[in-house]
Amino acid sequence: MHTYKIAAIKGDGIGHEIVPAALEVLKTTSDRFGFNIEWDSFDYGAGYYLKTGAFLAKDGMSQLAQYDALLFGAVGLPEVDDRLPFKEFTNAVRTAFKQYVNYRPVKVFKGVDSPLRNKTSDDIDFVIIRENNEGEFVQSGTTVYPDRPEGLATDTSIFTRAGIERVAHYSFQLAQKRRGNLINVTKSNTLIHTLGYWDKVIEEVSRHYPEVTYRKMYVDAASANFVLHPEYFDVILTTNMIGDILSDLGGAIMGSLGLGGSGNINPEKEFPSMFEPIHGSAPDIAGQNIANPLGQFWSASLMLEHLGESKAADELFRAINQVTAQGILTPDLGGNASTDQVTDAVLEIIGQPQGV
Repeated sequence: MHTYKIAAIKGDGIGHEIVPAALEVLKTTSDRFGFNIEWDSFDYGAGYYLKTGAFLAKDGMSQLAQYDALLFGAVGLPEVDDRLPFKEFTNAVRTAFKQYVNYRPVKVFKGVDSPLRNKTSDDIDFVIIRENNEGEFVQSGTTVYPDRPEGLATDTSIFTRAGIERVAHYSFQLAQKRRGNLINVTKSNTLIHTLGYWDKVIEEVSRHYPEVTYRKMYVDAASANFVLHPEYFDVILTTNMIGDILSDLGGAIMGSLGLGGSGNINPEKEFPSMFEPIHGSAPDIAGQNIANPLGQFWSASLMLEHLGESKAADELFRAINQVTAQGILTPDLGGNASTDQVTDAVLEIIGQPQGV
């Protein structure tokens, strides 16, 4: 029986509720499918920063590197500068472990109405692949004389051929497994150097995948089409910042950011990948047992898929869909179910034969 070692990082806010719930779901799923999940918990995050002055221990990266995967909740507290969590934790982990693929699927779940009138699960089913280590978020810049009339601030985007090629190959190979369509969402008509180069390299990679339909779309048009024509999209390949923004728009058209799962993936498995919901830590509702755990559960399903446990991943995703189909919904989806009630419902369904 194979055993996977998982680092469970609750983070802050509702992470303290939804990560333990996901671990319970993972334990039940692994028992059903004949493998073991062992986990160690880490209290890294903004709360850890308030206690220690750092978001993770000095040897935190070397600790986390020993695991097969990282299951993460969310990071951030009102009393901590909101520029720090990304710099000192999220981006630090993504960079240290070469998690250059940010995988964010967008689907409509059964029993959940999209805010888009007349759009259903037949129309909304795509994946956003966000380049995760380069681009606009590398934080290469400076601020000079910020309080003086001649004050100046810069941020420099960085795009490399190697970085673009590796995420492009991943994306085209994903499109091969899905419906064979890939759209590069860009803004190269104005960012003519960086995104012009981004487009050039992606177009070169596209020639290796003649069976995939490839096209380019500017981000302003893509944003409109998310709302008007989500059926246009299968696999979206885009940059770090554009992907960050479009992912939340994708969560919104699903019905709630609380539904969105994601993976920060090192495809070569040289380092552990990190799986987290797309929403924030929501400290305003923490401890009230009303947080939606489904985005965390979907992230756990993506983790199982990455680890090679495809049947278990599918079963967990089926259970999520069946729970929403039954109308067991948290307040963000217009329901009145608690975090615990949604979790219990998923646990009850897992392992049941189809149709029971």
